Amino acid sequence: MTIEVGSVIEGTVTGITKFGAFVELPDKKVGLVHISEVANEYVKDVNDFLKVRDKVSVKVLSVDDKGKIALSIKQTQAAPEKKEFRPKRDMRQKHEFRQHNGFDSRRSSGSLSFEDRLSKFLKESDERLMDLKRNTESKRGGRGARHAD
Repeated sequence: MTIEVGSVIEGTVTGITKFGAFVELPDKKVGLVHISEVANEYVKDVNDFLKVRDKVSVKVLSVDDKGKIALSIKQTQAAPEKKEFRPKRDMRQKHEFRQHNGFDSRRSSGSLSFEDRLSKFLKESDERLMDLKRNTESKRGGRGARHAD
């Protein structure tokens, strides 16, 4: 039996390593199922999913010039159902958070123009930067501080 890329074949697990499992195919050929191709979920340890002498169905991914055969168990299984994405907070909670923290876009955008909001932001930013500089300089001795010799 010739092994063709894309074909699904029955095989027997002959060895397990930290990076995958070796599977014996018909005609005594051996291929490797990489750990990333063992299951549709995260695989930390191959031994949690496979045991030596397990019969498995594998898909041939590639056969290189040296005869190395790459296999996949994952691609022979049905794809898992995708979970529907749901935001953790509903819109009411998000709105309450924004109002509480001063980010209510309806309040600020309705009464202030973009330029007004930008100048307000720059002013607050400059004030915070000055406070930070004052606190840092006082801890280091400040600018122009004289030390007695």
